[in-house]
Amino acid sequence: MPNKVSRFTIWGISILAAFSYGIAVKQYELPPHAQLKALKDKLTAPPPRPRDGPWSIGLYEGKNPFELSPAAGVTNPVITAADVTDFDAAFVADPFLYQDGGTTYIFYEALDRSTNQGDVAYSRSTDGIHWTYGRRVVDEPFHLSYPQVFSWEGQHYLVPESHLDRSVRLYRAESFPDRWTYVGNLLGGYHYVDPTVFRHADRWWMFVTTPESDVLNLYYSDNLTSGWRPHPGNPLIKFNAHIARPSGRVVEADGRLYRVTQDDAPSYGIQVRAFEILKLSETEYEERPVSDVPVVGASGTGWNAAGMHQVDLLKVDGLWKASVDGRAW
Repeated sequence: MPNKVSRFTIWGISILAAFSYGIAVKQYELPPHAQLKALKDKLTAPPPRPRDGPWSIGLYEGKNPFELSPAAGVTNPVITAADVTDFDAAFVADPFLYQDGGTTYIFYEALDRSTNQGDVAYSRSTDGIHWTYGRRVVDEPFHLSYPQVFSWEGQHYLVPESHLDRSVRLYRAESFPDRWTYVGNLLGGYHYVDPTVFRHADRWWMFVTTPESDVLNLYYSDNLTSGWRPHPGNPLIKFNAHIARPSGRVVEADGRLYRVTQDDAPSYGIQVRAFEILKLSETEYEERPVSDVPVVGASGTGWNAAGMHQVDLLKVDGLWKASVDGRAW
C-alpha cells in the first residue's frame, strides 16, 4: 500500500509540474515555445492556393487536325491563372481560338476565386507565341464556361455554357473583343452543357450534353437566333461518358466534318477523341471514330500531367492550330 501511494504521489507531482511548465512556456515563451508555435502554425495553416490552379492553356499544331504536338517556338502552358490580372483566378480552361485581322485571340473560362464561378476572359497574340492578357468580358450571376466565338454576317458572336441558368445564351460583340451584349436564349429550360454551334448545309446545328457528361443531343435551326428544334434521333449517345461531351468546335477538313469529344470516364477530363460525322440531316445522324488513339491526353508530367479536355481547331496557312487545356497533378 505505501508503495502504491508513493507511485500516485509521484505521478501527481509530475503531471502538476508538466502543467505548470506548459503554462510558463506559453506565458514566458520558454523553450520549446518557438518550435511548438511553428508546428501549430503548420498544422492549422489553410491549404496552399497556387496561382496557376489545376487547369491551364497550351497550344498544339499539326498538318493533320488529329495528329497534334506542342506548337513550335511555344513553351506550354501559354496562359495560366497567373496571367489574369483584373481578378483572382483559380484556373483557366476551355480555350477557343479566333482570328480577327492579324491578331489571334483565345477566349476561355477563368474561375473567379471570390465567387467560385467561371467568367469569360481573353488573351491575344500577333505572332502565336507571345500572349497578352486582355480582360474579363462576360460576367454573369451564374457560372460561365466553354466560350465559343464565331462570326456570321459581319458580326462577332459568343455562345458560352450557362447551364446553371438553364439556358444556352447568345452574345454579340458591340466592340470586339471587349464589349459583348446579351442577345437572347437559343435554348432554355434545361441544363445544356458545353453547347457547340456550327453551320453546315445552310443550317445551324448545336451539340449539347448533360451535367453527367454521358448523353449527346443535337438541335438545329434555319436561323441562328431562333427556331431551334431537337433532332428526332436524340439522344444520339446515351450512357457513355467516354464520348458524349463536346470539347471544341466542329471542323471541316478535306470536305469531311468532324467533332471532338472529351473522355470523362472513369474521371473528368482524361483525354480528347475525334469522330467523323458521316450523316447529318433533319432526320439522320451517323458518326465513326477517327482513330482508337486519342487526339491529346494526360502526359504524366508537368502542366498536363493528369488530363486534357479541350481541343479547339483553326486552320492557319495550311497548318492546323489548336488551343488545348491541361490539368496538373
